[in-house]
Amino acid sequence: MFAGKPVIGLAGGIGSGKSFVASLFAELGCAVIDADAQVRSAYEDPSVKRTLREWWGEAILQPDGSVNRRAVAQRIFSDPDDRRRLEGLLHPRVADQRRQQMKDLEQNTGVVAFVWDTPLLFEAGLKAECDAVVFVDAPAELRLERVARARGWDQEELRRRENLQWPLDRKREISDYVIRNAADAGDARCQIRDVLSRILARASHGPGPD
Repeated sequence: MFAGKPVIGLAGGIGSGKSFVASLFAELGCAVIDADAQVRSAYEDPSVKRTLREWWGEAILQPDGSVNRRAVAQRIFSDPDDRRRLEGLLHPRVADQRRQQMKDLEQNTGVVAFVWDTPLLFEAGLKAECDAVVFVDAPAELRLERVARARGWDQEELRRRENLQWPLDRKREISDYVIRNAADAGDARCQIRDVLSRILARASHGPGPD
């Protein structure tokens, strides 16, 4: 709980639609904490750019001076040591932004809960800070269709990326709730409304049987 408001973490496979689910939570009065937006902000920090340039040379920056995230991704997905080093650089900054964003909203009576839309909730050790974790489930073929359309990935690239994360079965098993995000947005809305009501009830009255 943060300022009396439950913290809801989102988990799920790549392409499962966590950000879409987060937007549906937002429709119901939740404040979404977008980790990707926070990472983009961290990349704008001059000290971060300077550190990346020291590690990996000028090629890690675009001609306009911004961080070349594609070049960063190529490095960290091929070298676990580079990935851990980058996480050590970015994660504290992202955590500071997350805390500040929540603090800015703690007195907002229109906010009923905080939703953390972060791609590596379990891997980053954030589950312990959440009052509930919602696993966003979607069929593998639909997830592949989504990432192919949005990112140009093929099945092998999707598999390669997911192999760097915890197995989906494990994430699903240790989550508190599962929302199936297939083709029907209306169905997803109904599921989210039900899950949020349960989470808010537990926050108000304490843990009990669902």
